Amino acid sequence: QVQLVGSGGGLVQPGGSLRLSCRASGNIFSINTMGWYRQAPGKQRELVAGISSGGTTNYADSVKGRFTISRDNAKNTMYLQMNSLKPEDTAVYYCNAVIRTADWILRNYWGQGTQVTVSS
Repeated sequence: QVQLVGSGGGLVQPGGSLRLSCRASGNIFSINTMGWYRQAPGKQRELVAGISSGGTTNYADSVKGRFTISRDNAKNTMYLQMNSLKPEDTAVYYCNAVIRTADWILRNYWGQGTQVTVSS
């Protein structure tokens, strides 16, 4: 059994900052790519940022220069530092990870989602 638990969402004013966390736990052998996705009402889920096991990152154009993704492999935890937040960043943010369990099976896992609301 593997769980991804995201946290850190909330209500923030435009221009403010939030830090999301996502921790993986369970029968984990290794974690490959991790990423943050978001889904706004009436829109499709989109990739916000991704990070490889080696630390290579990629970002959606809309968040480049404002968001920073990172991970702590020793803690099986990923972070998303979000600065200069805009109302259009409002969405449910989901963490995602490709994990190899101890039985050597590679699967894609999703966290439960955390709400980020940017509003004055």
